[in-house]
Amino acid sequence: MIPKDPVMLLSFINLKLRDYYRNLDACCDDLDISREELTQKLSAIGYVYDEQRNQFV
Repeated sequence: MIPKDPVMLLSFINLKLRDYYRNLDACCDDLDISREELTQKLSAIGYVYDEQRNQFV
């Protein structure tokens, strides 16, 4: 289950990216979530995906 609160979602996704996935696309595919929806939710609180760091910053 994916957190609905944006701050908890940020923490959850960054943990998954750090520990389990090589990139955001692999994470979204495996968790069956929309990359666009995820990036919109996190950009609403000021975070964007950094491909080189493989995390939202």
